[in-house]
Amino acid sequence: MIKEEKIGLKGCLKWTVFHHNEKGLLKLRELKELLTQGKITKEERDKRRQEIFENPLYSEIKKRKLTLLEKIKGISPLMTGTNHNIVTNEGDAMIADIMAQTPAKTKVDNTNGYIEVGTGFTSEVKTALSCTTPTGSPEVMDATFPKLKGTWGEADDNVTQYRATFEVGDLSADGIDEAALLNNSSVGSAECLAYAEVTPTVDVTVADSLQMNWELTYTGA
Repeated sequence: MIKEEKIGLKGCLKWTVFHHNEKGLLKLRELKELLTQGKITKEERDKRRQEIFENPLYSEIKKRKLTLLEKIKGISPLMTGTNHNIVTNEGDAMIADIMAQTPAKTKVDNTNGYIEVGTGFTSEVKTALSCTTPTGSPEVMDATFPKLKGTWGEADDNVTQYRATFEVGDLSADGIDEAALLNNSSVGSAECLAYAEVTPTVDVTVADSLQMNWELTYTGA
């Protein structure tokens, strides 16, 4: 008798807040202008933007002020972290829909994939339809995302990666503690593939960029 296979879907969300000095802000503004003028592609912009994020001459990971209790607990002052996410009830149905001969729902792709952040995390994650208290507008996928983490037939070919970057000026909020992976920029029309808590919370100013890296892993056992 063949043992019944159990399918699992797990995921994680990693976030990083980059703070930019004046030189970094200037370079980011120049990139934005070049993209607007059609002088560079979105893919080239994202590549050069990432180089600015990772260059200590222009940017650094933002730090938070820790309380004495947080210091005792060993919480990192850096505004970066990783947390497991939950594929929502809508997300389960969306994945099933994609397998259909004629899918009825919009796929979370480079054109229609968005990550939303907010300040009202709810523990009712399976029924989440979006962020509880959205902050700003959802951010569209970076160039080349979503994509497989590994080459087909090799390690990590069962992992889908999503990335959206809130650029300088996109956000100005304290206490961001939730994120949602959506298939539409209009929350009222969107389905929510996954929902996650951002903890410790992060604060973002107009001189910061917030990068959200989401992974969904499909497993069978």
